[in-house]
Amino acid sequence: MQLTADFFQQTARVFTVSELTRSIRGTLETKFAAVWVQGEMSNYKLHPSGHQYFTLKDQRAQISCVIWRDTMLSPRQPLADGARVQVFGTVTVFEARGQYQLNVQIIQPRGVGLLQAKFEALKRKLEGEGLFAAERKRELPKLPRRIGIVTSPSGAAIRDMLNVLRRRAPWLQILINPVRVQGTGAAQEIAVAIRELALPNEAFAPLDLIVVTRGGGSIEDLWEFNEEIVARAIFNSAVPIVSAVGHEIDFTICDFVADLRAPTPSAAGELIVPDIIDLQRKNHPHNRGSQAEDENSHPRQRRRIRLGNPLRSRIVECLDTTLRPRSPPGTKVWW
Repeated sequence: MQLTADFFQQTARVFTVSELTRSIRGTLETKFAAVWVQGEMSNYKLHPSGHQYFTLKDQRAQISCVIWRDTMLSPRQPLADGARVQVFGTVTVFEARGQYQLNVQIIQPRGVGLLQAKFEALKRKLEGEGLFAAERKRELPKLPRRIGIVTSPSGAAIRDMLNVLRRRAPWLQILINPVRVQGTGAAQEIAVAIRELALPNEAFAPLDLIVVTRGGGSIEDLWEFNEEIVARAIFNSAVPIVSAVGHEIDFTICDFVADLRAPTPSAAGELIVPDIIDLQRKNHPHNRGSQAEDENSHPRQRRRIRLGNPLRSRIVECLDTTLRPRSPPGTKVWW
């Protein structure tokens, strides 16, 4: 009798079944907010309501899964028992039965690859938030005077783009904010560089548009342009942004968020500025007087750039090492 009394005295509280189940549900949903799980499908059933139910199992365990009818899945092979798949979803508890289950949001054949799966997951998330909406895309200026470029100062992408821009638009004033485009921490650099160019700054006049670019590569090489921090920096930019990442066959999250996607860096140069020869043919020559005025309107600012904040120092160093040695006579570079 004494043992029984001591036992109940040491018990903090007595739960109802509902309270205990709800507490378990809260713990599971907090600790396993979103997970990838792989296994073999069994007991697949498409309910008349449109919901899909199946069990995901391996040799030692199984978990119930549900795909709600309003879940937008990418079109793939039909689901069937025996399929070996990877699923992404949230863990929850069906309280009425005291059974935990996985609410599936993405399903794909096993072996597709983790990076591709992460790409699909983030793409689905941002699309659902409206970051890709066509109605928020802004038109680019027809005759830009000042553009910013976020890229590596030593890559082939910037050289290809500058060659096109110099040929087509010799009046153009170009500001490069140099970043790493690959490796740990590069996504953070790219996002910061976009914000630096998009926000008002005493070091330079406002930009007409910004180009985010790098050359081609594998999905691993381009991955920094698939990071959420970069996507949100593009989305929040007050200045229109062109994404020119990789080759024509490469697609990144940046491409979907940007106001315009260019298939290559060189193509970006063709898309963002008109050809001066075409302008001359149409009897709309550029006003060289106002160009000269712009180039000389901030002599004190130019002098301060070399002594100023890290952004200015970084830009000057980039221009000194990347642009000036290769600038043909008459090319105007502004910062």
